[in-house]
Amino acid sequence: MKILLVDDAAFVRMSLKKILDDAALGFEYVEAGDGEEAIEKYKLYSPDLVIMDITMPKMDGIAAVGRIKEIDDNARIIMCSSMGYQEKVVDAITAGAKDFIIKPYEAEKVIKSVKAVLKLDKE
Repeated sequence: MKILLVDDAAFVRMSLKKILDDAALGFEYVEAGDGEEAIEKYKLYSPDLVIMDITMPKMDGIAAVGRIKEIDDNARIIMCSSMGYQEKVVDAITAGAKDFIIKPYEAEKVIKSVKAVLKLDKE
């Protein structure tokens, strides 16, 4: 399975990869630094899941969710937000995101959200 990690901070993308790798779920990763790049990478790689930050330069995550959902109505997207942006989370869900996780990331919550959205808990 392929996951598109979208955040303007490389260290955030790296920390998400570490959390997911530690869970040994066997994902491949594609990375993007902003919403515009996320749309292009989505078209190129058709990932199984997108984990995307809300606040980014060029195009924010909410706008990018809307564009990705236009391309693929079945896109599975988890939004990320720092504390204090709860109203943005509602906007993200309205735009088509399946779930959200709050920064700083708690590994257990990230894994639970990824498994739920990808329906991996049927084991």
